[in-house]
Amino acid sequence: MGGTMDGTRQRRRGDTRRRIQDVALELFAEQGYEKTSLREIAERLEVTKAALYYHFKTKEEILVSIFEDLTQPIEDLIEWGRLQPHTLATKQEIVRRYATALAEAEPLFRFMHENQATVRDLRIGESFKRRIQRLRDIIVDPDAALVDQVRYTSAIFTLHAGMFLIQDMGDDPEEKNRAVLEVAMDLVAQAHRGAGGS
Repeated sequence: MGGTMDGTRQRRRGDTRRRIQDVALELFAEQGYEKTSLREIAERLEVTKAALYYHFKTKEEILVSIFEDLTQPIEDLIEWGRLQPHTLATKQEIVRRYATALAEAEPLFRFMHENQATVRDLRIGESFKRRIQRLRDIIVDPDAALVDQVRYTSAIFTLHAGMFLIQDMGDDPEEKNRAVLEVAMDLVAQAHRGAGGS
């Protein structure tokens, strides 16, 4: 019986934590990170500041937890990619899975894109940069010519550009996503051929 109660409490705490993250990210996106206070987050949640404080002591703690939770699939992908053969199929699967992870964490990446100065000053900026470098390292053939290393890296940034720079192109979001993924896959295939891959 005690185990069931503990499980219910943990699930409820997890739900509250998730609600705090969602509301905080919503407010950060609406009015900016700097202009959002813990008090405003608590008010939007209709809880006391003390109740919010039980889960998070600062705005940065909230943002870091959002970042860690929403980018965990990227970390998992990097670990998976390290164990795979360095084939074209593996590299393209990494790109495909990264596109999915980006789409699932889209509100966070939109916030990071629109608040670059803030993100740079917080520890998530450096953490994200290291994660992207590690992702790049599992796709890029280190012996490839520089132009092919740039193609591999550009495949990753094509996915990022798809989220922010082509929003006003075309009418169908699914068609845009397919086009962006196709271009990223083509870049990886060109780089792999150039690097002498089979």
